[in-house]
Amino acid sequence: MSEKPMWTPSQALIEQANLTAFARSAIRRWKLGFNTYPEFYAWSVDRPEQFWDAVWDFGGVVASKKGERVLVDGGRMPGAKWYPDARLNFAENMLRRRDATDAFVFWDETGYRRRVSYAELQAEVSRVAQAMRAEGLAPGDRVAAFMPNMPETAVLALAAISVGAVWSSCSPDFGTDGVLDRFGQTEPKLLFTADGYLYNGKAHDSLARVRDIAARLPSVRRVIIVPHLSQSPEASAIAGAVRYGDWIAPYAPGAIAYAQLPFDHPLYILFTSGTTGKPKCIVHGAGGTLLSGLKTYKLQFDVRPLDRFFYYTTCNWVMWNLLFQGLLAEASIMLYDGSPFMRDASILFDYCDAERFTQFGTSAKFIDAISKRGLKPRRTHSLASVRTLISTGSPLVPESYDYVYRDIKRDMCLSSISGGTDIMGCFADANPILPVYRGELQCRSLGMKVEVWDEDGRALVGQKGELVCTKPFPSMPVGFWNDTGGKRYHEAYFARYPNVWCHGDYCELTERGTMIVYGRSDATLNPGGVRIGTAEIYAQVEKIDAVEEAVAIGQLWPPEQPSDTRVVLFVKLREGLVLDAVLEERIRRQIRDNTTPRHVPARIVQVPDIPRTKNGKVVELAVRSMVHGMPVTHTDALANPEALQLFSNMPALAV
Repeated sequence: MSEKPMWTPSQALIEQANLTAFARSAIRRWKLGFNTYPEFYAWSVDRPEQFWDAVWDFGGVVASKKGERVLVDGGRMPGAKWYPDARLNFAENMLRRRDATDAFVFWDETGYRRRVSYAELQAEVSRVAQAMRAEGLAPGDRVAAFMPNMPETAVLALAAISVGAVWSSCSPDFGTDGVLDRFGQTEPKLLFTADGYLYNGKAHDSLARVRDIAARLPSVRRVIIVPHLSQSPEASAIAGAVRYGDWIAPYAPGAIAYAQLPFDHPLYILFTSGTTGKPKCIVHGAGGTLLSGLKTYKLQFDVRPLDRFFYYTTCNWVMWNLLFQGLLAEASIMLYDGSPFMRDASILFDYCDAERFTQFGTSAKFIDAISKRGLKPRRTHSLASVRTLISTGSPLVPESYDYVYRDIKRDMCLSSISGGTDIMGCFADANPILPVYRGELQCRSLGMKVEVWDEDGRALVGQKGELVCTKPFPSMPVGFWNDTGGKRYHEAYFARYPNVWCHGDYCELTERGTMIVYGRSDATLNPGGVRIGTAEIYAQVEKIDAVEEAVAIGQLWPPEQPSDTRVVLFVKLREGLVLDAVLEERIRRQIRDNTTPRHVPARIVQVPDIPRTKNGKVVELAVRSMVHGMPVTHTDALANPEALQLFSNMPALAV
């Protein structure tokens, strides 16, 4: 562990933070006799009813009914029920601001496109909601969007939620089968699509795929086409299709009739990556998502009204849902669609300066990529408005912390966070009033009783183990779609430790309360019976400039009669480089000198590409399956599915 923090908040920042005001109000309300952050975190998990009720009040939840009960069956997981008597609407909480300030600013990879004020957003949502009701949309019906990250996507989501419909989305770079694997399970009544999208300087048509998708989704009553590449896209080739402008033309802006629904009413269906089978459909409830969103934005991210919040994401990733929910904090949301590497990888920093981002969100992969390109935004851009840089998607290696503070900006909070699709929030989180230590996630998220356990269920500190959450929290999924009796839901999270959420991350809780994530448990290597997190290997390999990307797996060995596993490291090198004996030894030495001999790969193999999801995550399990001759049938979630074939029947792994 690093002894000295890389960044420490000033006393002024601590005083200005929402979290400070929240803590003081909770201490007064509940007459709490403490004044340190560890005690505050302990209260948030030991007294969950007090904590989440304080979040409800501090966040100003809009509800037609709250009820007296906060938590019922709090000892059951799953099975706990939050606010069982409440009635509310998520969209009503998102649209409390109605003035001329920016709700959304939209850039694509060509630059600025347009902005939408809160007043304009309110008016547009009201028209779309009327059009949805005219289509017969009712609470519990599903709608689906095959859309870029543009303002209309958020408008459509808000309108659907106002009616009580269940929202799901998928980015337009998916192929037909990938979309059907997702929306085919949820049976949407309405399908929204743009006519196409831009990426890496090229325009990509969506409508040919939509024609096929709509024909194979018998539940879809109407396809609504949103103009993006063209002002007047052709709709006649798709049965039941109408252009967006024509669809809402009959309706004038007016008051929105928000359906008042139970706390657990389904809000979103999110999809797992689906590279080892059909994607699981995770159902999130409106109330839990609302409380988690208020906590995330107001307390953990310290977003204040009129802050300008950015996160680079597509509509296929939970981070889109999180980005969109910045409206809960009355922030201005900065949308971007396209490649983040345009303008020699400077476009997001151009956007940041032009629109004065206060929070800049991205992936660990993007930070690593611009570091290897030699970008030094601190020299080329102001970035004066940025208070927080947020990273997720995979563990942020210690060298990326060095890069951020050396070459991006020195005086800001660098927050690596971890949680995701499963919980509509984080287990390890950002914190505006705590320091940043190299290679460590700042803290456990408030209200989440996070521990690290060994295989026998003993809590560990300063040792590696399984990330668990031992008490219920509001944003636990309502369940999985079409999971009668909740069997798959139980198997996914509760089978390993009864009545305890096991997340599947291999982690360490440090003595100072920070977290270190070593990778997914199901991808953990186990040579000679010793568990090794893949992130520990990547952290060393990524220090070598010659290596552009890497993936490590455990290969069953020997193949004929396996009795152990051996570590195999695949490397994609910078263009024109070859893995020779000198470079191979340099990689081995780097790993050996900075980890343990157990971490050193038995084989290192050069490959021209490494498969990853459209969100940039390396798919270790799919690579391992290919190496072992097991089928990987659902590849539409991959950005480069052709790369998987590189790992089939590799002669280099036969010896």
